[in-house]
Amino acid sequence: MATGRYVSDLDTGDRLGPISYQLSAFTVREYCHSVELDHEMFLGIDSPIAPPTLVHLDKLKLYEAACPEGTGPHARVHVEFDATYHAPVPVGLSVEVSGETVDRFQKRGRTYVVTDIRMKEAATGRALIDYRDTVILSYQGAEREAAQ
Repeated sequence: MATGRYVSDLDTGDRLGPISYQLSAFTVREYCHSVELDHEMFLGIDSPIAPPTLVHLDKLKLYEAACPEGTGPHARVHVEFDATYHAPVPVGLSVEVSGETVDRFQKRGRTYVVTDIRMKEAATGRALIDYRDTVILSYQGAEREAAQ
């Protein structure tokens, strides 16, 4: 287990969370503004829902809880994500989010980490969003350049 220090230390099998919270209209609205989502289903006043990519915020919460010293010696670069939306996530719903690092590998001098994140309804355990996130944690090429 590599949790407890830096995000760059995460390794295959590390578990993140769970964290629990109640989804607020403020969180959904501010997230949507930040990523330029302006659809009525996310910002409406009657019954707004969370966009599936809101899990990006949960990933950061999981990192903060599991890796309290921050990113680590290198900047993290988000490479790709895949989100599966099982059910609408309405504002006011209590959710539980957890994650697991499912792969860490080297490719062309870079360290990649793949994390699966699952959001479920806290009261029932019903799956809401599954999210697979891939990031680059370090560039060994930069270390080689610095050593020269």
